[in-house]
Amino acid sequence: MAQLIARVDENLVSKIDQLIQLGIVSNRSEAIRIGLEELVDKYERRRIGQSIAQAYRCSPQVDEELSGLYEATKAMIEEESW
Repeated sequence: MAQLIARVDENLVSKIDQLIQLGIVSNRSEAIRIGLEELVDKYERRRIGQSIAQAYRCSPQVDEELSGLYEATKAMIEEESW
């Protein structure tokens, strides 16, 4: 596993230490790892979403693809037990 070295503001270190005391993470390394994983995941999801949106802009759905969508959605909602 690679090792990263970074400088972190004392206020942030204090907040990370609070997470450790609360049992949310076991140590600082875990907290940093989770934070970096979530950051990477956030931007990867954004990139994928933008790619999907661009694809729809380039090739929007046609009426044939959308026909019956309202009725199918209504049927699914009516099947719910709520």
